[in-house]
Amino acid sequence: MNYLPNPKNWAMELGPENCDELNDKLIEDKLVQLRCHFTWKLHIEDTELHDLENRVLDQIEYLDNNFNVGIHNLLAYVKHLNGHNKEALESLKEAEDLMQAGHIPQSDAIKLVTWGNYAWLYYHMGRLADAQIYLDKVENTCKKFASPSCYTMECPEMDCEEGWALLKCGGKNYERAKACFEKALEVDPENPEFSTGYAIAVYRLDGFNTTSRFRNAFCVQPLKRAIRLNPEDAYIKCLLALKLQNIGQGAEGEKYIEEALAKMTSQAYVFRYVAMFYRKKGSIDMYSVAGNSRKAEDTYQKVFCMKSLEEEKIQEIYFQQGQFQEFQRKSEVDAIIYYLKAIKIETPSSPRDRSISALEKVVLKKLQRNAEDMESLGILGFIYKLKGEINKALEYYERALRLAAD
Repeated sequence: MNYLPNPKNWAMELGPENCDELNDKLIEDKLVQLRCHFTWKLHIEDTELHDLENRVLDQIEYLDNNFNVGIHNLLAYVKHLNGHNKEALESLKEAEDLMQAGHIPQSDAIKLVTWGNYAWLYYHMGRLADAQIYLDKVENTCKKFASPSCYTMECPEMDCEEGWALLKCGGKNYERAKACFEKALEVDPENPEFSTGYAIAVYRLDGFNTTSRFRNAFCVQPLKRAIRLNPEDAYIKCLLALKLQNIGQGAEGEKYIEEALAKMTSQAYVFRYVAMFYRKKGSIDMYSVAGNSRKAEDTYQKVFCMKSLEEEKIQEIYFQQGQFQEFQRKSEVDAIIYYLKAIKIETPSSPRDRSISALEKVVLKKLQRNAEDMESLGILGFIYKLKGEINKALEYYERALRLAAD
C-alpha cells in the first residue's frame, strides 16, 4: 500500500496556511540562486542610503547613463532599501523599457539581473505569483544557454554587472568589485567595459593607500589600457590626468584633460574633474584646496572658451564654482556671484535649480547673522520671485527698500 500523499492533493492535505508557507519556501529557495542586487551582498550602511540615491540620480542625469539599464536597477534596489517599493518598481520598469527599446544591444546578463530584481521585489511585496513570472523568465534563459543551474548564469558579463554594482556602493565594496572585473577579464582581456571597470576600481583603491606620495602609480597602466580600448571615454581620461598630476607628471596629465574636453558631448559631470585638475596645477601643496581665486577662475575660463558649450553646461560650471567658493574658499560673497551667474542664464535645468537652492541657503545664513543685510534681503526677494511666491518676494523687497530709505 502506498502511504505517500498524492502531490495533486498536497494543498488539501497540508491546509491553506501550510500550503502558503511551502510555496513561499519554494520561491525563496529559487530566489537565493539568482545573481542580482538582492543577492550580491552590497555593503551599504543605512546612513549612506540617501547620499547613494543622490549619486545614482546625478549619474543618470550627467554621465550619459540614459541607456544604462544597470544604473536603473541599482536605483530600484536603493529605493527598496529606503522602503519605497512602488518607486523601486517604477525604476525597474524604466530598466525594462530601455531593454525593449533596443537603443543599444543589451546582454542576457543584464536581462537576468533585471528579472531577478523584479522577482525579489515582488517577493518582498507579497506578490508571489508575479515573482514566479520573473523566475520563469530567468529559468527559460538559463536553459537556453544550458546553464548547470536553472536560476544562475555564470558568464563574464554577469561578473561585470556585479562589479559595477559593487563599485557604485562605496569603498567597502571596492576590493570585491576589482575581483569581479578581474574574473571577467580572464575570459575576455580586450573587452573595453571590463577594462574600464577594473581601472576605476584600482583607481579608487589607490586613493585609499596613503603610505607614500606615489600612491597612485599602480593604477596608471590600467587607466591607459582602458583608454586604449575605449578612446571616447572622457571620464577615464580625467581620472588618468589627476593620477598623473599626483605623481608629478602634470604635463602629460594636462594632455588627457584637453582630450577629454575636446571629445565631450553631454558629460557635464566631467567638468568637476577638469576643475580639480586645474585647481591643483601650480599649487605648492597639492592636497590644499585653498588656492587663490584667480587660479580657480582660470579653471572655468578654460571651459567657457569652448565654442560648443551648451547653456546648461555653463550653468553647471557656475554652480560648481559657487560650491568651490562657498565650501573651499569660505567666501559667501563670491559664491553668491557665481550662483547668480548660473541663475541669470534662464534656460530651465537642474544646475539652475540647484543654484537657486544653494543661493537661498547662503543668504538665509547671512540674514541669521544680520537681519538687516539689505543685499541679502533683496536677493531673497529675487529668489522668491523666481519660485513664483510673489507675496514673499514683495515682503523682502519692501524690507530691503525700507533699509535703503533709512
